[in-house]
Amino acid sequence: MTPEQAAKIAVEAALDRKAGELKVLRVTELTTLADYYVICTGTSNTQMKAIAESCEHALEEKGMPPLHTEGYGSASWVLIDFGCVIVHVFNRDVRDFYALERLWGDAEVVDPDTL
Repeated sequence: MTPEQAAKIAVEAALDRKAGELKVLRVTELTTLADYYVICTGTSNTQMKAIAESCEHALEEKGMPPLHTEGYGSASWVLIDFGCVIVHVFNRDVRDFYALERLWGDAEVVDPDTL
């Protein structure tokens, strides 16, 4: 599976659980950590968990289990590392505080519909 395909699956899974303010950053040229960051917001702890679990399940079904997860207990930021794609699920306050889009401002913003 290509990184683009993995990102598309993660995007679709997040949107299936009504993730808000979804952005995809292509960071291939900026870091060795991943090719894509999928960043989204949940409006409650329950929704954040549902978004994260949906992404995990969708990619696991395609043979791509997460390499690492963290934040399920914090209910403010869940990170799921699939190697070539890292999914960040935030609550609004934490997303505003960390401002990953600004931190990775040199990254290419990818229209999720074009993946």
